[in-house]
Formats: sequence, structure tokens, C-alpha cells
Amino acid sequence: MKNKKFFIPIFSVAAIALIIFLVLQLSLPKAQPKLVDSANANDSKVKDHIHYTAVGDSLTEGVGDATQNGGFVSLVADDLQDDYALSSVEVDNYGVAGERSDQILERIKEDDKTQNDIASSDLITVTVGGNDIMKVIKKNIFGLSVDSFEGPLEKYQDNLSKILEETRSLNADAGIYVLGVYNPFYINFPEIEDMQTIIQNWDEGTKEIVEKDENAYFVPINEVISQGTGDEAALNTNKKSSSSEEDDDLNTVKNKALYEEDNFHPNTTGYQLITREVMKNIDTTKDIWLKEENAS
Repeated sequence: MKNKKFFIPIFSVAAIALIIFLVLQLSLPKAQPKLVDSANANDSKVKDHIHYTAVGDSLTEGVGDATQNGGFVSLVADDLQDDYALSSVEVDNYGVAGERSDQILERIKEDDKTQNDIASSDLITVTVGGNDIMKVIKKNIFGLSVDSFEGPLEKYQDNLSKILEETRSLNADAGIYVLGVYNPFYINFPEIEDMQTIIQNWDEGTKEIVEKDENAYFVPINEVISQGTGDEAALNTNKKSSSSEEDDDLNTVKNKALYEEDNFHPNTTGYQLITREVMKNIDTTKDIWLKEENAS
């Protein structure tokens, strides 16, 4: 008696494979875009277009950015569009180098275009305080101390409070992100501890005012800028090559986050570091600015 052979028709094998594939596809979790996560997937619709207005001093203007594209402001706009799959990000940059808190306040109070753009914004960033500090330094150059900044800090806090009040009177819902200041001298002169204390006190004063507004957020940048890029490559040691000049060797520490022309403003790398810190806050507060129900 001959053995019988059994064959499964080819079309049956294909059908079984297809069924298995479909079952697996339905059972595997789908990756969701960043703008729709488990926390807001069932909430109101998210915006497709974002209006971002930046107000402030030279950091907002982008002084030191080799690309001349506007420093962290343009980088934040790019990240917003990429990370949240937005159709467009409208950016208005009102950064003016050299302006102190009182001058920035005056612009917000007096300039119609600035007011209109603030009023229609979903996101607002503010850089302020650095020039207030420089004014104190220049005035007390030969007798600088921590105490020299007590009165100016109080005046600055009053101006900052009014900046936020004016901004909020124009726009009740936008997320406002106020950047701190940084100590550009730290890496070359770490022994000047008073300067670091001054910057830390100033940041604490800024944070105290910002936290009074429930939709305003303080963004610290002192650490990421003052101490460079945080890796060994950021610290360049330049020595003379001639052995006859060994006694005159110079160990020059260079902060690769600062603009070489003035060693004060951030460079392109510095603005990338600032962008990272700003985006951390923007990402964690997206319910404030991304939901359609919060449109300004």
C-alpha cells in the first residue's frame, strides 16, 4: 500500500500568513506623534499653527550667532515645527541689544506692533536682566560686592513684575518663558565667587517674580552657558610650542559656548544649549499653548 502524501494548497498558506500579520498589526501599540500623547490624546484638538513672540535684549536679538538667523529664537521655532508636526510657526522677534528691564517694559507699554503680536501669541519668551547687571558692574567697577546688587535687584524685580503684568493684560493664556542670566566670567575666573553668587541671587529674584504667574516659567541658563559645553573638548589649552619659552606658557581656557569676538554673548553652540533648556520647559507645558481651546 502506497503512502499517501498530504499537501496544503499554496493559497491556504498565504491566507494563514496574512491573518497572522493582521492580528499582529492590530495587537501591537502604535507610535504616536509627540503632540498627541497618552495625556492629551482624547482632549480637545491641538493647533496646527503657532504664533511665537520673543521680547528682550541681545539674547533675543541673537548677538553672537554666526548663522545670523536670530539665535535661540529661530532654533526654538524650528524645533516647535519639527517636534509637533506644525504646518507653520509665525515668529516675531523684538530683541534689542543693550536694553535693560525698564527699556523693555517701555517698549511693551508703548509699541503698538509689539502689543498686537503679544496679544495674538501662543508662546512668548523674554530675556531680561543682563544689562541691568552690567549697569551695576560699570557703576561699581572698583568696589563691586554682592551688596552692590541688592537695591538694583529690587528695582529690576519691580520692572519684571510690570513686564509680566503688561504682557498678561494683552494675552491671558499664552505660556510665558522668562530666561535667567548667566556668568560669562566663570570659566576664566572661577575664583571670583562673588560674581557667581550675584548671578545666582539675580536668578532667584527672577524666579520669585515669574512664579507668581501660573502660566509663566523660569528657564535657568547659567549652568549650561557659564561652564561651557560640559565636555573635555570645550576646554582648549593653548601653549607656546617653543621649548625656550617654556616659562611663558599660557594656559588659556576657552568657553566654547561663548562668542569669540566678545567672550560674553553666546555663540551658535551657546544658543543651541539655550534652545535645549527653553524646549524642556515648552515641552512639559504643551497643554498651555498647544490645545486649540487655548488659542489666543
